[in-house]
Amino acid sequence: MKFPPLILVSALVLIGAVGFFAGRISSSDSQADAAVDGPQTTRSSRASGPSSSSARDAATALKERNSARSSNSETDRLSRLENIMRGENPLDRNRALLAFIDRLAPGDFEAAVAHFRSLGITESRMGEYALLLSAWAKADPLTALSYAKENTNNRFATDTILTTWASLDPDAALRWAEANHTGDGANPHLAGIIRGLAASDPQRATQLLTGMPRSVERGQALDAMLPYLLAQGNDAARAWIEGLTDDALRNGAMLRAADRLAAADPAGTVAWLLANPGEATQRRMDDVYSTWASKDEQAAMNSLATLPAGETRSDALRGVVSSVATKDPAKAVSIMDRYPADVNDRVVRNFIWHSFGSDPAMAVNQIARIGDAGQRDRMYSRAVGHWLEVDAAAATTWMQANPLPAPVQEELQRSLNDAR
Repeated sequence: MKFPPLILVSALVLIGAVGFFAGRISSSDSQADAAVDGPQTTRSSRASGPSSSSARDAATALKERNSARSSNSETDRLSRLENIMRGENPLDRNRALLAFIDRLAPGDFEAAVAHFRSLGITESRMGEYALLLSAWAKADPLTALSYAKENTNNRFATDTILTTWASLDPDAALRWAEANHTGDGANPHLAGIIRGLAASDPQRATQLLTGMPRSVERGQALDAMLPYLLAQGNDAARAWIEGLTDDALRNGAMLRAADRLAAADPAGTVAWLLANPGEATQRRMDDVYSTWASKDEQAAMNSLATLPAGETRSDALRGVVSSVATKDPAKAVSIMDRYPADVNDRVVRNFIWHSFGSDPAMAVNQIARIGDAGQRDRMYSRAVGHWLEVDAAAATTWMQANPLPAPVQEELQRSLNDAR
């Protein structure tokens, strides 16, 4: 059975930790019992003797010393954790954290996680937080989930714990998920479980996913599963998506996967989208062609030329223009001129957004191509207004040579007056 790297590492860590602490705890308990039983036995046989008071005092002192040692041990342990997290080198920090986790007993995790959280959960610490939670999930998933439910405000901790637990005991994790969900909506706990099953049992993960009603939670579960599918290769990912019988779920999967598939195989992704027309094709064709043009502009242009005129070619043109405009606005304009019938308002807006930084005059010159008068005036106001802020002289010169619509001139004048 294959597990994600994080789960595999945590599993090996936990095995060592449990074995070590099982021996240590048994030894410590035996020694403590022997120390306490000794005086008790003496007290029983010499209850009437003058030494019974001393025996009781010795037993009390031993308990107090054991309690103090336990308290100091936890204090030292949390201090070590804090020192680890203060480290600047992330590689050293992770190595030290793994060694720290390796020495934790199941009952030590709650204090360790609470102290870790008290140090502040930053973006750079999320991986280390997940490592602690995953190890705790192996040692005591129920306590870990109870802590997450009572002390965290988002789903990260619960999902991380469930992911680990599901990779080891999916039936138990599912029982917990069902027992801790109320209402008729989708079960939010399934996303973590599906992530845990995706690598080791994708068939079961798919069954759980397709059994969920259409919802935000199902989208989160799909997001959890896709990375494992994409790791199997583009063909496998596309085959899995095409095999989904729920149209909405299949479309959502295509929307999420297209960009990542295009990064490795833009031509294949275009062919796939064209073979499966729908919302995903309409919404992702520009992104795929933008990715393609950034990798191989000529190949993207050659493909664009083969598309029939209409919405699909306009979407593809938008992607090519966006990519080219960032590097060479003049070339992007020439591409739009080559396909004038396919240049819609969205194509023009994308050109302006991607070219303004390098050539504001050329970007503003293309605003006139926007067909919707309201959108055209708003674009003039935003673009020229920003140009006046960054280069007032150049913007003023352009405005003198290119009279703007009266409403735009009035709005820009008001903005200039307010700024004075």
